[in-house]
Amino acid sequence: MTQPSPAAQPARLRSEMQYDDRGNFSHEGELYRPGESLPDLCRRIETHLTKTIAGGRFALRGERFTGGRRVVVELLDAPNDLSDEGERRAFETMLHDEVERFNNAHGNFHQDYLSCSFFTHIRIGTTYWAALAAKRGAANPVQATVSLAQFKRRVKPGDQLKLIAAHEGHRMLGSIRAITAVRSADIILEGKSYLTLPRASAFACDGRLIRIANGNDNNPDEHLLYEWIPAAG
Repeated sequence: MTQPSPAAQPARLRSEMQYDDRGNFSHEGELYRPGESLPDLCRRIETHLTKTIAGGRFALRGERFTGGRRVVVELLDAPNDLSDEGERRAFETMLHDEVERFNNAHGNFHQDYLSCSFFTHIRIGTTYWAALAAKRGAANPVQATVSLAQFKRRVKPGDQLKLIAAHEGHRMLGSIRAITAVRSADIILEGKSYLTLPRASAFACDGRLIRIANGNDNNPDEHLLYEWIPAAG
């Protein structure tokens, strides 16, 4: 009589990886594919994360550098409130484990040696914190009737920006500065300073007021609120 095969054991998570007595370790995720291109890898990981983490949205990009390849995973939104450090660390570990299911790694802990298919970088950035603040009820809301793309086309050198709300102690609060140049990722202001433009989801403009979310784990609702003053004529 044929005996039934034993049930497949769940794949060991990277965070549970064990070292032997000499410090050697080895990990091969069950979703690893030898020779996979970086774009294909990022697409597969993003699809997996979206299916695995209900309500999660992610932006992935691959980077090449002298030491190998890196997959950067940025969390854009999730139902979890990650303002608590313990919750945030646990979520990051879970996310890292899911990404590492696509990886192949081995090395030696004592010799500080690691060889892997790619390095993983998890980032919880301003877009997530802006989404969390909006769920809680953000201060100084601005109706987003002018998109970031439209704003970039309309704003021009000679226009002015007045900073009317910011975090406590901001040294430029109340100041009015002229725009000297508009670039794809930022705006150059007089006084040799610049304003970095965020992702579209962290930008809101109603044609007069501009709200730029730049929240963090200490203050998810941190933001800058500007009045946009077009140049005369």
